[in-house]
Amino acid sequence: MDLNTDFSQRVLIHGDSVPWVPSPAANVDRRMLDRIGGEVARATSIVRYAPGSLFPPHTHGGGEEFIVLDGVFQDEHGDYPAGTYVRNPPTSRHQPASAKGCTIFVKLWQFDPTDRTGVNINMAEQVAVAALGRPGVAVIPLFRDLRETVSLETWSPGAEISADVPGGAELLVLDGTCLESGESMRALTWLRIPVGSQIQAVAGDQGTRVWIKTGGLRFTNPPGSQP
Repeated sequence: MDLNTDFSQRVLIHGDSVPWVPSPAANVDRRMLDRIGGEVARATSIVRYAPGSLFPPHTHGGGEEFIVLDGVFQDEHGDYPAGTYVRNPPTSRHQPASAKGCTIFVKLWQFDPTDRTGVNINMAEQVAVAALGRPGVAVIPLFRDLRETVSLETWSPGAEISADVPGGAELLVLDGTCLESGESMRALTWLRIPVGSQIQAVAGDQGTRVWIKTGGLRFTNPPGSQP
């Protein structure tokens, strides 16, 4: 399946308006945002686990990155409450489940193939730090390597955000609203900005909390391609 595969184009999707599509696992549905491939795919999705649902054990050949949006995600390694950011690197293995149900934002097959760094951060327990030279912006760093930088940013009401993103960027609004290049964004809006572009945003009246990844769009190899 090919969905939003032209990475030279800007893509903005209101995630809460995308229809749910069943996954191969019973009672696990997904909203697809971009995808290259079939069931083994380079993909960005919102995935919903019904209470008591269980996904078969599997190995992440290309890595998995996710944010728990609501509920509690679980696997044999522990529980991950809402607000948790996780990176399961290539070759990692687990069996996802949720006793009470949950929703996650998840990205698959978008890691450096040699990356073996696991990350598990409860963002609600972190303290945001004022961003140097960026008025109205506070940042919680989540991950950084030579390919990409991942962070959680809080934009104060009315804050004006301007940033070059030579390696492209992806944004997911978690709370609040904003305008980016004149387009309205709300909770669960996902935006992909091409390589060589800029973020030009204005936070809404209540401010904005947004997950941001920069740099990673220089690397778009789907499963089976050469890194």
